[in-house]
Amino acid sequence: MKNPWKTLSSKTQYDNSWIEVVEHQVLKPSGAPGIYGTVHFKNRAIGVVPLAENGDTWLVGQFRYPLGTYSWEIPEGGGPLHESPLAAAQRELKEECGITASQWELILEMDLSNSTTDEKSYSYLARGLEIGESEPEDGEVLELRRLPLKEAVAMVERGEIRDALAVASLLKVARVLGI
Repeated sequence: MKNPWKTLSSKTQYDNSWIEVVEHQVLKPSGAPGIYGTVHFKNRAIGVVPLAENGDTWLVGQFRYPLGTYSWEIPEGGGPLHESPLAAAQRELKEECGITASQWELILEMDLSNSTTDEKSYSYLARGLEIGESEPEDGEVLELRRLPLKEAVAMVERGEIRDALAVASLLKVARVLGI
């Protein structure tokens, strides 16, 4: 389908190591002038659902500054664009949970908040786990919780897990496994 929007000009309003915010002067599909703001992400969103042989998984709890609240999530983080999504997933799982895995399966690719951003996400199911020591980044204060995957899915259903990548990934794994 042909793009019905016409960009007249674009100007970067903010730029840092993680994001670039651009204001676009546009003609809307109706032909009326308008402004459209977009956020370009300089990393991919990466998520992992680690699955132990007994059906347990791990959640990561942390305070999320933009929301001003505590959040339970799957192990997740940013993957630089020059790094493969799988390498980023392996690194994030080791950093946040101290877990390495011998089996990796890409389970989900998503465009996050596609009305304003170009952020892409990749989620993996990790099996064949080996438990070690976590190595969180200096800005992370993390709480780990091991629980049955069924309970993590129930937390999604009760609204206790609200992070989009975690919700979608846990529900996808539950569907794939028939839970």
